[in-house]
Amino acid sequence: MSLIEDPITELPNFLAEGDARPPMRLLSCIIRPEKLEAVTEVLNSLELIGGMTVTDVRGCGRQKGYVELHRGGELPIRLLPKLRLDLVVSEEDVEAVFRAIERSAKTGQVGDGKIFVADVLNAVRIRTGEQGIGVL
Repeated sequence: MSLIEDPITELPNFLAEGDARPPMRLLSCIIRPEKLEAVTEVLNSLELIGGMTVTDVRGCGRQKGYVELHRGGELPIRLLPKLRLDLVVSEEDVEAVFRAIERSAKTGQVGDGKIFVADVLNAVRIRTGEQGIGVL
């Protein structure tokens, strides 16, 4: 029977007995494209992450975009190019990784980005089926 025919009706409890929070955190960071090299250098020097996903994204916030002249007319550009970094780290490393990204991505100008932190209930290495913090 396929997963489509037999949907999961309830999630298994990935937390150990008595654990208040999961042992892993997802840091989802929106940064300026020109800061990627600085951020990756700092993260590599920490040796706390096993990998990350980098995605080209567009968005707007307080920066509001800009106006470009195109063929004599004004063209408002509202969605600015940014990068999204997704990293899953252990609970004990989240503070160090968070601060490292915050320091290395900062220019002090509007549009530097944001860092979001969320709990990760589980992770699975697809190749082996290994689960939990060991896959990091």
